[in-house]
Amino acid sequence: MDFALSPETQDTCKRINAFLDRHVIPLESDRANYDEGENIRLDLLAELRKKARAENLWCLQIPKSEGGNGLPKGQTVTHMAACYEAMGRSIFGPVCFNSAAPDDGNLYLLNKVATPAQKEKWLNPIIRGEARSAIVMTEPAPGSGSDPAGMMKTTATKHGDTWVIKGHKWFITGAGVADHFILLARTSDDPRRGLTTFLFHKDQPGWKLIRRVPIMGPEEHGGHCELSFDGLEIKDSERLMEVGEGLKAVQIRLGVARLTHCMRWLGMAKRAMEIAGDYVKERESFGIKLIDHEGVQWMLGEAAMQIEIGRLLTMHAAWRIDQGHRAQKEVAMAKIAVADVLHKAIATSIQLCGARGYSKDTLLEWMYRYAPQAKLVDGASEVHKMLLAKHFMKDGRDFWQWG
Repeated sequence: MDFALSPETQDTCKRINAFLDRHVIPLESDRANYDEGENIRLDLLAELRKKARAENLWCLQIPKSEGGNGLPKGQTVTHMAACYEAMGRSIFGPVCFNSAAPDDGNLYLLNKVATPAQKEKWLNPIIRGEARSAIVMTEPAPGSGSDPAGMMKTTATKHGDTWVIKGHKWFITGAGVADHFILLARTSDDPRRGLTTFLFHKDQPGWKLIRRVPIMGPEEHGGHCELSFDGLEIKDSERLMEVGEGLKAVQIRLGVARLTHCMRWLGMAKRAMEIAGDYVKERESFGIKLIDHEGVQWMLGEAAMQIEIGRLLTMHAAWRIDQGHRAQKEVAMAKIAVADVLHKAIATSIQLCGARGYSKDTLLEWMYRYAPQAKLVDGASEVHKMLLAKHFMKDGRDFWQWG
């Protein structure tokens, strides 16, 4: 693969960085700009989104022909890899460009598989920034976590042209502010084709938000919520894809969504290193600058190398997807590695900044509380390792290939 970015991608990355430096990063230092979930206040976000649209930096995952500012299909994911990494420099960055989870993955899925009528109703308002969205999958025990095909308990039962939903979900990211929902429910006991995806609006009766689940770290807007379903009715016309293709829909969404997480996390890891680098250049200890201590150099060098490994794995997976492959194996490797890299880079940066890094005087403690979720969301690292083992046992020495 060719690692050179196209001139258009290089220009977009420069404009993203300039936008962050001018409009977004200055807001991070004042805690009055944060909401109760430690994300950017919604009124400030609305203004930043207007500016992003005005500068043609809005919805880079959607081609220009369909209302976004992305590239034509075929260059999409490698372009996103570079641009999303740039957005991740700021903890507030991705959401300003409509490129944060969960909307980001939902946009990708709906744009790829929704019918024209469904796109007009469910996708286009998200592209325009008029609606937020959530995907409703995870359930409390004994329901589904990392094994939706085998453990999904929420059911969709058909009555005429209407599906009736009953069940219990939790850790539904963004549900507190979402208008549009993608729901995964069981429609049969078939081990491979037992799940189906549906679309519903927040104002439909038959469901309720039980609570916003408290978590240890900062949240996406709308939190991570617990929901109950007791007779939600969904017309068959709002079924996404065919009956029994729910798992396929989820894999289409999560393949790229896992990778876009990696892209944003790499930006955050790099920002943590920037903070540490600025500190060790100025702080003195035992008569010399911290950066002149060999041990500090080892710590910085190791973390910087690990970030680069994560970048290469992420870009390779993105390139494979752009070549038309599912890239299951490549995405899994990137997800595992970058989740580890994120934690290592932040922990190293806190250690190098000492007590200041542990305080709220820098963003490092915010990042450190955020980082553990990287090993859990969109499939725990251990599940991805299981997938890699299956690929290895199937492929043998052909597990490793060029191109």
